[in-house]
Amino acid sequence: MARPDRPRRADVEIEAGATAEEVTFHGRPSVVPGFTGDPDPESAHGGDRRNLPERVEPGTTYHDVRVDYRIAGRVAEDGGTEDPGADRGGPAERGPAD
Repeated sequence: MARPDRPRRADVEIEAGATAEEVTFHGRPSVVPGFTGDPDPESAHGGDRRNLPERVEPGTTYHDVRVDYRIAGRVAEDGGTEDPGADRGGPAERGPAD
């Protein structure tokens, strides 16, 4: 599978793949991959296709198809809270008892 140019080290990676013996598109699909929110500049996505062009032709049947896709990203350091559980409603970290 093609790897995105960046990031070299990802904090989060999602990979998915799909295969089909045959598939026919009745229209051109609208595919908009990407990230929501405020992605880190080191976020990337990319994929590979076998027997399937980047722009499919409606009404054409494609055979022995495979699509692989990867999304990778770094978690942005935004200077937020030092307590990792605080912003998610999780338990607060506690120090030793006095």
